[in-house]
Amino acid sequence: MKNKSFAVIGLGQFGMTLAVTLAESDCDVLAIDDKEENIEEISEKVTYAVKADVREPGILKALGVQNVDVAIIAVAENLEASISATMQAKDLGVPFVVAKSMNSLHGRILDKIGADKIIYPEQSMGLRVARNLMSGGYLDVFELSAEFSMAEFSMPVSWIGKNLADLNVRERFHINIIGIKQGENVTVDLDPSEPLPDNCSIIAIGKNKDLNASREELR
Repeated sequence: MKNKSFAVIGLGQFGMTLAVTLAESDCDVLAIDDKEENIEEISEKVTYAVKADVREPGILKALGVQNVDVAIIAVAENLEASISATMQAKDLGVPFVVAKSMNSLHGRILDKIGADKIIYPEQSMGLRVARNLMSGGYLDVFELSAEFSMAEFSMPVSWIGKNLADLNVRERFHINIIGIKQGENVTVDLDPSEPLPDNCSIIAIGKNKDLNASREELR
């Protein structure tokens, strides 16, 4: 199956991280920025990196952005560049255009000119940090939807030496264990008959109400 191709336009901290992460996942990435130092920093990490001013009419077509599956407009700090890049990408028929927004007014403008998805990275991170702080027994929580989340929690002492079949987590808590994490290593192909290691954290997925109801017992 062909990997998706992306154009990341704007290489601030957000765009740079996004472009490198996509490239590390074996995606084709075209990175565009108007600063030479940013292009030099990323040039060996992505498929192609080019210095260009996206406010210039027709520049994205000249760079072949019409050939990517997804365009990510990450130049929110410059309103003119953000709007110009979004309009060009939509006019070129890019199947999915994601645009970073600084505030609700900016977001409404991007919506009006056709952005398929508008993201507010600072707002999203603030909400995630707040939810993690309120989550009590969890090391990290990632909201998948309004109803479901994925959570990481420390191995409960009562689980040490037991396996998933013994623990019967799905029946007891109505959540699913999808992996374990040891340091930076994540294992998802778990053997339900294999005892869990005592130096790991557990990754679970489930409805928010079930995760919240189970967290006290999972401390």
